Amino acid sequence: MADLLRETFSQITEGTAVNRETALRLARYPDQQKFWSAADRLRRRFMGDHFHLCAIINARSGGCTEDCRFCAQSARHRTDAPVYAMIDAEEAMRIARSIAASGADRLSLVTSGRSVRKAELHQFATIYEQIRHETKLDLCASMGLLDQENAALLTAMGVSRYHCNLESCAARFTEFCTTHTWQEKVDTLKTAAAAGMSLCSGGIIGMGESMEDRIDLALELRGLGIRSIPINILTPIAGTPLDNLTPLPLPEILSTIALFRFINPEAVLRMAGGRQQLGQDQYRCFAAGANGAIVGNYLTTAGSPVAEDLSRLREMGFLFQMR
Repeated sequence: MADLLRETFSQITEGTAVNRETALRLARYPDQQKFWSAADRLRRRFMGDHFHLCAIINARSGGCTEDCRFCAQSARHRTDAPVYAMIDAEEAMRIARSIAASGADRLSLVTSGRSVRKAELHQFATIYEQIRHETKLDLCASMGLLDQENAALLTAMGVSRYHCNLESCAARFTEFCTTHTWQEKVDTLKTAAAAGMSLCSGGIIGMGESMEDRIDLALELRGLGIRSIPINILTPIAGTPLDNLTPLPLPEILSTIALFRFINPEAVLRMAGGRQQLGQDQYRCFAAGANGAIVGNYLTTAGSPVAEDLSRLREMGFLFQMR
């Protein structure tokens, strides 16, 4: 066990991928602080010190037909999430200008619901066009399940990356959602890739899953070739079926991030929704293998102040490519 970190680190640098058995051994490593530090070194070895910033706009909120147990936007749950069919274009641009000024690399329009109809997509095209005209932000979309026609339309609008979280490993997915399948999400990612978009997909931790389940998710993401992986920490929201879950302890979160780094050494690991629950300890995630974050607010929860994020991350030695 004493040589496990050194041997695994060496194997990864020589091109050998971490298998499930080794990942399980890493999860049980007796000195987790050393494990987290090793993951940080692995991040620096494969990804350097550039920090990847992105942001999202809640472009269509609430009223979702799906039954995702973690989500405040499902119409099946009683929550205080806002409900609107489409964000006002000027409000979207106000957010986009602020995000561009913060130094973020990418901006995604995110819509609630199973998918977006073609007619609705043409409405969002106006916002994308204005963002392209006024900023240098790379464009992303997160609009549920995707068919070939809509994928082609998004590409034509200048969208270069599509986001669709797997949320959990395949074996546990039906415990968190029954109105669409894990495979439908995988098919959406493949459709987006076939249309020329890069992929962003991750999951949520803290929904009652085991560390083994998280390892399986990390392996599944690697199998799909995902290079942008958001890691969300469940925010228990009143009115959702998971509102009574106890938040994960910080060491378990850090070990999860480190495992994702060992399994996906060349991916951007983005801390996403839920990191604000950790207070100042959230920045320890970026010393355990993470090298990206969603800045600003999330869909139905508030994020950390962008200026504070940038200040703390610079202190940690991360670099930003200002546009």
